[in-house]
Amino acid sequence: MTYPEQIDQAAAYIRKTCGAAEIAVVLGSGLGDYAEQLTGATTIPYADIPHFPVSTVEGHAGNWHTGTLYGKKVCLMQGRFHAYEGYSMEEVTMPIRVMARLGVKTLLLTNAAGGINTAFPQGCLMLISDVIN
Repeated sequence: MTYPEQIDQAAAYIRKTCGAAEIAVVLGSGLGDYAEQLTGATTIPYADIPHFPVSTVEGHAGNWHTGTLYGKKVCLMQGRFHAYEGYSMEEVTMPIRVMARLGVKTLLLTNAAGGINTAFPQGCLMLISDVIN
């Protein structure tokens, strides 16, 4: 089976199980509990989604949620996948491609990031404007 076919199958399963969304949020480390803010949510473990990788990082619950947040249909990923877990870049990027198939037009990515600026308190939110590689 080709990679595009795998994406189509994963998107079809999510659409059938919990519907599409216009906004998506990937919840990084420490933000997984935000999924509780959705109303009328349907939850799917990643292991149930065809061809989807399974998150192995501590604190990444490995669930896809679709529900309503502030009047908008939103899908939330509770954890994600990393190349250092042994996944290929196709596997790491698959959820974003699936989101596009589901009609997502706005994507918010979050993560935990270390820093050396002691003026930033723990748990501080930052907007990253540039990434090296």
